[in-house]
Amino acid sequence: MNRLTKGEEEIMQIIWELGPCTVSDVRDFIELHKGVPKPPHSSVSTIVRILEKKGFLDHKAYGRTYEYRPIVDKKSYTKFSLKKLVGDYFGGSMNQLVSFLVKENDLDTDELSDLLDQLDDDQK
Repeated sequence: MNRLTKGEEEIMQIIWELGPCTVSDVRDFIELHKGVPKPPHSSVSTIVRILEKKGFLDHKAYGRTYEYRPIVDKKSYTKFSLKKLVGDYFGGSMNQLVSFLVKENDLDTDELSDLLDQLDDDQK
């Protein structure tokens, strides 16, 4: 799986949320939910075509309008990204990642206990 740029990932997040959609749908979403003016159609279209080339999207044509749909699900990309992060910054060790989060106060001991309980429940 290919790594996405920040811009590609932002568009992909929107498409994961919307499901099958057009470039116009993505532009409308950006305006409504991000509180910024619609980006140019050509800019979003270019990123969407790159995502398709990278194997993240497929399309169905309705005349001159294309409807795009994700073919890589969000969970798969999340797993890929997390493994890459752990490999690049924590020597491949999830223990080092969790230790870092606890030390940086991004995860307190109660949250860690809850997480361990959930993991125990999932393994039963």
